[in-house]
Amino acid sequence: MTVPRQRDARGVTGRAGRPGAGVAARLRRVPPLHLLLGTTGALLAIGVVMVLSASAGGRTVADGMVLTVFVRHLVFLVLGLGAFALGMWVPPARLRRWTPVLLLACLGALVVVLVPGIGEVRGGARRWISVGGFTVQPGEAVKVVLLLWGAHVLALRGRAVRHGRYAVLPLVPVALLAAALLMLQPALSTTVALGVVVLSLLFFAGAPLLLLGGLAGGALAGVAVLGLTADYRRDRISTFLGAGDELGAGYQSRQALLSLADGGVFGTGLGQGRAKWDYLPNAANDFVFAVIGEELGLLGGLAVLGLYLLLAWTGLRVAARTRDRFLQLTTAATVTWVVVQAAMNVGYVVGLLPVTGQQLPLVSAGGTALVSTLFLLGLVAGAARRLR
Repeated sequence: MTVPRQRDARGVTGRAGRPGAGVAARLRRVPPLHLLLGTTGALLAIGVVMVLSASAGGRTVADGMVLTVFVRHLVFLVLGLGAFALGMWVPPARLRRWTPVLLLACLGALVVVLVPGIGEVRGGARRWISVGGFTVQPGEAVKVVLLLWGAHVLALRGRAVRHGRYAVLPLVPVALLAAALLMLQPALSTTVALGVVVLSLLFFAGAPLLLLGGLAGGALAGVAVLGLTADYRRDRISTFLGAGDELGAGYQSRQALLSLADGGVFGTGLGQGRAKWDYLPNAANDFVFAVIGEELGLLGGLAVLGLYLLLAWTGLRVAARTRDRFLQLTTAATVTWVVVQAAMNVGYVVGLLPVTGQQLPLVSAGGTALVSTLFLLGLVAGAARRLR
């Protein structure tokens, strides 16, 4: 029995009843720039609402810090929107000329942050520099600049990237230098994100798969070794494997799962969650997805994941249609990095990965990471705007 074929408005035939075919066809008719702006705006709006909800409880209420947390997020959001506009309208050729200088500046900042009296220590890590009453993380900036500089170098290499040595040099040695400086802070989560950036750039540039496999295997081995070199990281791994203390290193993971369980399918209602009342540390930041799952339920969590998938689909579609090789690599690597980081965050919140400290992009309480992510997405929007 044959399935009847139908003809859409453009005269293209397709099989009737194929799941998702109608939705995909409608999405293809929407300009990529509109999809990108809508998806990014939706994630930012969810972030504003959930940061306010997640911070409106516990010690922040007792100490009168509710508005402080929320206002800080709004300040960085405004800065991020400015960065988005800058990325959207900056000429790619001018940006490429500045990438070597920016890379040297970021590597210098990674050195400066290690100097006692300049770098600010929090939780045993020296990752922050205080500027004008705000703290910035050079590690977040180096991810952005390495992505841009790497895209610039690989675009210049062209098809020569298919030969391993032209793909590796000088991108991989510079990335290893940055990773070494990050681990002196220490900042394993940022180092992992840096590895994702480098591998995605090489993949989309056309580097040999054997080389990519070797680099990925080496990166995983390095992360495994580094995960065992500090007590708190060993405790997180033990907890993930089921051998940790649920009142110690496993406390956050345990509370996150309880929050998700409380939410069920439809959630407890916006603002009605209990996790933020000192049950779940970092509820507005690393574990904001647990608050989403508790207050908006399984449906709300799936909606957020759907937005990330739509962002990835739109970004890769823009990259495929972009003629500028630099913008093509930048766009593909950006959406890959954002979606992989989101997957890592959701993965450890639901217990599928060890806790790594990765934020939920565009949704977690804002900081340098929010500004840098919006700048890169602004570049993606600029590429979409230039499509013909």
